[in-house]
Amino acid sequence: MRIIIAGAGDVGFHLAKLLAYEEQDIVLIDRSIERLQSASNSLDVATIQGNSTSYRTLEEADIAGADLLISVTSSEETNITTCIIGKHLGAKKTIARVENTEFLFNKEKLDLKELGIDEVISPESLAAKEIKRLLREAALTDTFDFDNGKLSLVGVMIEENSILLNRSLIEAGSLVKDNNFINVAILRNNETIIPHGENKFQLGDHAYFVVPQEGMETVLTLAGKERVGIKNIMILGGSKVGAHAAKRLSKKFKVKLIEKDKDRCFELADKLPNVMVINGDGRDVDILEEESIDNMDAFIAVTGNSETNIISSLVAKNHDVKKTISLVENIDYIHLSQNIGVDTMINKKLIAANFIFRYIRQGDVISLTSIHGVDAEILEFIVKAGSKITEREIKSVSFPEGAIIGGVVRNGVGYTVDGEFQVRPKDRIVVLCRPECIHVVEKFFT
Repeated sequence: MRIIIAGAGDVGFHLAKLLAYEEQDIVLIDRSIERLQSASNSLDVATIQGNSTSYRTLEEADIAGADLLISVTSSEETNITTCIIGKHLGAKKTIARVENTEFLFNKEKLDLKELGIDEVISPESLAAKEIKRLLREAALTDTFDFDNGKLSLVGVMIEENSILLNRSLIEAGSLVKDNNFINVAILRNNETIIPHGENKFQLGDHAYFVVPQEGMETVLTLAGKERVGIKNIMILGGSKVGAHAAKRLSKKFKVKLIEKDKDRCFELADKLPNVMVINGDGRDVDILEEESIDNMDAFIAVTGNSETNIISSLVAKNHDVKKTISLVENIDYIHLSQNIGVDTMINKKLIAANFIFRYIRQGDVISLTSIHGVDAEILEFIVKAGSKITEREIKSVSFPEGAIIGGVVRNGVGYTVDGEFQVRPKDRIVVLCRPECIHVVEKFFT
């Protein structure tokens, strides 16, 4: 597949990195020679310096032979123009990154496909959607459902009160009657570990488990966590992400939004009738206390300043807020969350890149999910008759070391699996694997 990516910023670079593992034919276009040099030094991609709206630049990239053109520069106008021109020059499919959500909600009215834009994505809207997902269970740092919750992937911090602390996976399995959970990943000091039986949980580990419906309570108990209902939410920052998140969350929760710009407050108050909008500087602890941060169940910091978001989230934690989420610009910050006390850090550019990657996936992967800060992907397959994975028991299948089968949904029931399990056609299989292993893992399901 020949893929042209316009924009070598965080979104374009991360997307190119994911696609490069699959040996796709990738061309990266950017005006900055420094960005292109950085990409060329670490990725197996072709680079072209130039303006992606230029006919000559697109011709040099062989736009007529492109299966996909993705424009993810920082300029909405450039992305729209690039896709329109690229489509008319022969690109089979186009995706444009936009900020104006009117493009998202009025795609049919605007008839973007007629113009030459097959799909539009908004990092701000995707980040708001991600925030809503992360608030489903306050005691967990992450939760993803497969097949409508028949299997779930959940993340927890290993703290001093955890029964799992200093125990191996084998020991953890012996603690409960029904071994209805499987540890698929551990994030420790910025390193992603695909665990095996002798691996021990350490203080500060960020552990991820695949569980059937009844296994959720088991993991919470072993991790020393209690379920906490969320009713009251405070959002710091009236940015586009903050506005999107407030709009989504106010349908279910009581939401209070703090924004320091007075004019923006009036604008938000008009757009968000079910949200209490407060004019104030959220960096001021007195303001947070006056607005009853002690009574909040969740705190979401989405100002334009990463440091403000992190520090204010730590203040919220100090006031016993159960769930904190910080928006950060620097992707490297995401790994810090497990060490400094913020429950989850998110990066809207990383979310956008991962969304595009899932969108363009082909073959037998029916879903692909990225975990914040973890160098691994969660894939879901529907097993076909005659595929390699069905030939023998799991323990006898030469699965790559960088991958692990987390669970299976069979006949509408979710199960965790062990080495004796044999996969059957029509099973839905959840696999965690490192990005470089995706191509190898896929071969077991073809």
